[in-house]
Amino acid sequence: MADHTLMFIVLGLTLAAFVWGRFRFDLVALGALLVSVMLGLVPGDEAFFGFGHPAVVTVAAVLVLSRGFERSGVVDVIAEQVLRVGDRLLLQLVALTGTVVVLSGFMNNVGALALLLPVAMRLAREHDASPSLLLMPLAFGSLLGGLMTLIGTPPNIIISSYRGSLADDNFGMFAFFPVGAAVALAGLVFIVLFGWRLVPKRADKASTAELFDTANYLVEMRVGEDSKAVGWTLRELQRELEETVPVLAVVRGEQRRAGHAFLGVLKEDDVLLVEAGPEEMKLLEDKAGLYLGVGPKEQEVQENEAQVGEPSPDAVHGANEAEIDEPVARGNDGALPEANSPKQNRDAAQSRNKGRDSSKKKATRRTADTEGLELIEAVVRNDSMMINRTVTQLRLQNQYGLHLVAVARDGGRLKQRLRDIRFRPGDVLLLQGGESNLSESLATLGCLPLARRNLPMGQPRMLLVSIAVFAVAILAMLLDLLPAAVALTAAALVSLLVGVLPLREAYQAIDGPVVVLLGAMIPVGQALETSGGAALLADSLLAAGEQWPVVALLVGLFLISMLLSNVINNAAAALLMAPIAASLAEGFGASVDPFLMVVAVSASCAFLTPIGHQSNTLVMGPGGYRFGDYWKLGLPLSLLVMAVGLPMILVVWPI
Repeated sequence: MADHTLMFIVLGLTLAAFVWGRFRFDLVALGALLVSVMLGLVPGDEAFFGFGHPAVVTVAAVLVLSRGFERSGVVDVIAEQVLRVGDRLLLQLVALTGTVVVLSGFMNNVGALALLLPVAMRLAREHDASPSLLLMPLAFGSLLGGLMTLIGTPPNIIISSYRGSLADDNFGMFAFFPVGAAVALAGLVFIVLFGWRLVPKRADKASTAELFDTANYLVEMRVGEDSKAVGWTLRELQRELEETVPVLAVVRGEQRRAGHAFLGVLKEDDVLLVEAGPEEMKLLEDKAGLYLGVGPKEQEVQENEAQVGEPSPDAVHGANEAEIDEPVARGNDGALPEANSPKQNRDAAQSRNKGRDSSKKKATRRTADTEGLELIEAVVRNDSMMINRTVTQLRLQNQYGLHLVAVARDGGRLKQRLRDIRFRPGDVLLLQGGESNLSESLATLGCLPLARRNLPMGQPRMLLVSIAVFAVAILAMLLDLLPAAVALTAAALVSLLVGVLPLREAYQAIDGPVVVLLGAMIPVGQALETSGGAALLADSLLAAGEQWPVVALLVGLFLISMLLSNVINNAAAALLMAPIAASLAEGFGASVDPFLMVVAVSASCAFLTPIGHQSNTLVMGPGGYRFGDYWKLGLPLSLLVMAVGLPMILVVWPI
């Protein structure tokens, strides 16, 4: 069998695996590389040369520098200004989308989105607006901004390096700017003036309570004199239940301790504030001897007090991001159900959850100490270690000190048991944890916090140093003193040496799956060329369109690359399409530059699906979007990019 035929088979299976999504894209790419080596398509001694390729090194350096900007406070300063725009949607779109477009030109576009996503959520919450109107424009803006410079997006870096292999001269830092800036500006104007109207409004409000409806699930379970749980720790309670039932707080007298911080043993009359439905409540009653509300003696006292019109002193609590102090375990009118026995209490709770009325008595609120009690929303990133794993497999509580309270997907709260949920990219999690280690735990797990982050502002000295180091690197690239990979790596090293960024955070900033994808797919892309596959595809396109002008083939190349980038990673799309573009240029006897620029622009136009780019996936959960929502804004935006980008490419890079 001919080498190019084997290459097409390998690539076909690789693309199918990318689209299927059962395995992570980095594992698929690594498998494609190893199979190519075994088939003799890639020389064995060159199999891992891709990991030392300048494109891979440049991407890693840019990721470290982007984290340095965040750490030094550069983006925090910008975010504080964005929050001042007020409640007018037009101004919010201009501020958020315009800012992410500019930032994405000089740092990784996913990093720029991650920094402004909490800002957009806060704007929506403060002005009681739907976050869906802001988040999709924000994600698409990050893709548009990445088109402007060499370091804005991996496809630009890949295309620049590939051009260097053909002409011994890479595209420079701002070689992409004339075309990228025109496309980004046109896209920004379209989104702000018209495009946002095409975005579905999936949620009325952006509050935690609205998304998770937490208060309807919070109940008080009391430890009785004969309860099995007397003397247990919370960890022993969870182990006995064999179930993940979040205990948000333990109330003892007038003192309340957050569940994650309670290390003692349970005593009689302790009250556990539990995130539980009817099934979990029955489990707590049967296996731990806990009961809902008040015990028989307290019930008798309450009944006597109710007869003389005195309120019961028993307490109920609700929850929000910072504290738990709202009435819970209530019916539609806010009152507690009458309870003469644990079974009757449970039946009443089940009736309440189904929306049926029952006889109720009024209860007063009791306030207690809420220090250290914090709930936070976070979205699961594409590269998170949580993907396809459950809370039990992750040992979320024991290893990271986090309680999982609820999970939302596609704009709605999941009703299944927490221990059975396998996390997906874009899931929104409601978590409880200690304030001191919450940020570090989320970063380790690969989650992006959506609540306002009370992170310390960077020191002014570090802010100026980080900007100065980056500016020197850019200057060295512009003056051709150093190659891009060397200049940016040197800037990252200097940032570490002067203390802009700790070494541990630098390693965390490097996106391992993307590095593996690039390192593995670069030799595979080269094999497509050396096997003759790229030339064969180009010849087929030339034969099919021999009567067409070159511009028509550029349109076809643009559409193919764009569609490919919407189903696989944009870096992989650029790697596969670059050899085909070069073969097309050779077949026409034309300059290779406009063909490569078409691939660079189109590979970053992943506006049609939530899986084409990490930015799209990150906003899917918080915005409550569905898979089919993206093309409504993405299709006209893609056509606009092609209509503006192709003429600009032909003007700046003549055929």
